[in-house]
Order: sequence, then C-alpha cells, then structure tokens
Amino acid sequence: MALRGNTVEEKIWNFLTDKGFNAFAAAGIMGNFHAESGLKTNNLQNGFEKKLGFTDEAYTEAVDNGSYTNFVRDGAGYGLAQWTYWSRKQGLLEAARAAAVSVSDLEMQLSFFWKEIQEYKAVFRILKNAVSVLEASNAILHDFENPQDQSAAVEQKRAGYGQAYYDKYAAADSGLTEQQIRQVHVDIARGWVGCREADGSHKPIIDLYNSMLPLPRGYKVKYTDAWCATFGSAVAIKAGNADIVPRECGCGQLIELAKQMGIWVEDDAYVPDMADYILYDWQDGANFATTDNTGWPDHVGIVECVSGQTITVIEGNISDAVGRRNLQVNGRYIRGYICPKYASKAKTSGTSAGGGGTGAAVSSAYKEGDIVQFNGKVHYTSANADSGSGCKPGPAKITQIYQPGKSRHPYHLIAVSGGGSTVHGWVDAADIGKAVPSGSAPTHTVKSGDTLSALAKRYGSTVDKIVSANKSKYPKMTKDYILVGWVLTIPQ
Repeated sequence: MALRGNTVEEKIWNFLTDKGFNAFAAAGIMGNFHAESGLKTNNLQNGFEKKLGFTDEAYTEAVDNGSYTNFVRDGAGYGLAQWTYWSRKQGLLEAARAAAVSVSDLEMQLSFFWKEIQEYKAVFRILKNAVSVLEASNAILHDFENPQDQSAAVEQKRAGYGQAYYDKYAAADSGLTEQQIRQVHVDIARGWVGCREADGSHKPIIDLYNSMLPLPRGYKVKYTDAWCATFGSAVAIKAGNADIVPRECGCGQLIELAKQMGIWVEDDAYVPDMADYILYDWQDGANFATTDNTGWPDHVGIVECVSGQTITVIEGNISDAVGRRNLQVNGRYIRGYICPKYASKAKTSGTSAGGGGTGAAVSSAYKEGDIVQFNGKVHYTSANADSGSGCKPGPAKITQIYQPGKSRHPYHLIAVSGGGSTVHGWVDAADIGKAVPSGSAPTHTVKSGDTLSALAKRYGSTVDKIVSANKSKYPKMTKDYILVGWVLTIPQ
C-alpha cells in the first residue's frame, strides 16, 4: 500500500496514525527517529562514514548491489531507527530483499519498524495508551532505541523533537472546533466522577499526573496529598491540552502560571465557559458581591456547564472524591478563573486558530478602524497583560493593533454602541471573528448551558426579540427550546 503524504515526515506521521497510534505515540516515535537519523532512511551512523569509507548514498548503493557484504555485522547504525545489532540489521536486509526494494526504502523501513515494535510488548502497550509525547518518547528511547546516553537531558531533547511534530500535525488531524475540544475536556472530567480515595480509584489520576515529566517543581504527588489541582492537570494531560492548561499540583502555583500564559481572569463576576477552570478561596468575606477576592486559593475545579446564573463544576478531592458543585455567578468564594485558549487548537472557522495573537492570518485580515465581531469574554489593560477582566461579546471597533504574532493580546477594541458588547481593551486574536457590516446584528452560536434569558441579558436584547428574529430559520425554537450549534441572530 502506497504511503500517504507529500513529504517524508507526512508519510511517517500518516503511517503511524493509520496503524492506530494516537498523536502522542506518533510524535514520540518521530522525535526519536529525528534524533537517530534526522528522518533520513539512508543515514549511516556518524563516525562510520570515515571508518568504512562510505557516504550515506555510497553505503546504501553498495549494500543494494551486493558489492558490500558486511552490512549485517559491521556494527554501524543505519536507517530511520539506526538499526545496529546484527540480528536487527539482518531482519531489515531480508525485508528489503523480500520486497525487492532498496534497504533505504521508506515504506519497507516503516513496515519493518511496525513488525518489530509489536514484539516489544511493554513498549507497544505504552504507545497504544500514551497520554503525552514525553511518555511515548521515553518508552522508545529507553526500551527500543536504547542508546548509550539516556539522561534526562536526552529525554527532554527527544521529547522536544516529538512535541514539534505533535504541534505541527496533531491539531490539523483533529479537525475539532473549539467547542468540541472543550467538550472532550469536560467529558474526561466526567469520566472520573465517583473516583475516590476510600477504594483507591483516584490513584490512576495521581499516576497520570506523575507520568508527565519533568514534574512541576520536581514534586511527585502522593496518593495521600490534596489532589484538586492534580486532578485538573491530569484532565488536561489526558485530553492532550497540557500545552494550554497550567500543569501543577498547587492552586497558588496554578494562578501564577496562568498569569504567565495570559489566561488568568481576575474577575469574580466573570461568566465562564465550559472547560474553564475556577479557583476558590474559602476565606472570602461577606461582601463578596462588591469586592474582588485576592486571597490565597484553596481549591480548583473544571466548569462543566453554565445554566443561567448557575455554574456546575467538576472537582477532584471534593470530600476525598471526584464530584460536582453548583454555585452562582459572582458567588462567594470565587477567587478567579483560568481560561485556556482552546481556540488555538481548533480547526480554522472564520477566526485565527493560533490563539493569543500568534496567527498571522488575523494580522493580514484586519486593520485599524474595522468593525469586527468580538467573540471573547475577556479584555486586558495592555497588549501583554498577565490577567484580564470579564466583558460581553458583540460588534466592536479595532482602534489599535500592536505586534500581531508577538504580543499576547494584539488588538485593542471598543464596543460599538448598542451592539451589546462591553469590550474596551486589548483582546486575543482568536477572539476576533469576521468583520461585521455596519448596522448588522451580532450572532451567537448556542453552547451547552445557554438559555435565551441569559443571552438576552448578555447582549442587551429580549427573549421575544431573539425568538422573533430566528423563528423562520429554526421553526422549532421557543422561549424555552434552543439547540447547541444553532447560530442565533441577536437583535438589539
């Protein structure tokens, strides 16, 4: 079967994922191939070119035409995985001859690798269930490649190569929208509801957190430790979102990391989205509704849904188990929110998929003075601020652009009067939608937990106006019935 793809790395990625490896495993394998051979199928181990008197090309040609007969026993690493031991090189050579192809043939080497890796049962099991690039990379490094240097520095270097492939191909392969990525994140949290310390069913959560190296602050979480932040981090690891969600076992450290990533919202009254993280401070005062809680955080959970003014949260270590809590928007004990940039991992759909001002497409599509649809709920006081405050989406005018692709929040917006938005500050590139024609009404894509009454309040409209504006498009719509995915026009 012909390999799919236009480049060597595309063909390798497609081969591995077609065999059923997930993106973490494929990336971990490719990172090791990169370290071993630079993905060159005819690569002769460095040092042996001079020793044997061959270039990569000459060595391969001599093996293929039979003029060099010591391929199996010469001790030189060769090919993608730098096969070195005599029995493995013999197997590689026999596979090439059986297929009547060069010993450097890419498809043959990948097929040989696939046959070999299944014989490494422990490694294969890890790869098939990998939850991080590092986990997959280390399995290949230590128990398949087994080079002389297997230090922590080598682990990080190879995992770094793998992460680059993951970043390049995994997001493109997923084809998920931002909302679907959020849904997957929450579904993983839901799957752990009921796990508890009493019967040890919480241990896989702790083990998963500890499996991703290097451990934050070098600390390995114990089964008896408080594990609310560990739970939130484990969900991110399993969902493949550990690159956009802070990974920590301490709540205070989570906030500091979120600030560094530009995803901390210092606003107790913020209305969160599904899969945002909520932090609590149990020492919040009785005047919580009118003051900002700035105390040390005690607990964290993942927002499952928002219905009206009620937030449902899934939390680890709630009564020593994974469970749920309901609280009100701007309720007591809310310390603030971590709002990961899930849009940065979503397929392109009218907005930049880069997130945080990293998408070049946005910088070329908009200019100062444009009226755009602001889809976010956070604005910032500067283009590189660590934390922001809540605001409402809707039509807004771009009044300034600062270093797109470099700054965290490259667009300064001011809400259009009467459009329902309250934005007045710097925002992320991923939160800007297509330009809004003058005088047009904003739109809203219905998410899990949305209600018409909440949307009306949010956009400065009324339930009756929204129903009237959308009834012809969605005949089944009523004041109490809307469906996730509907794109509603919101009249002012």
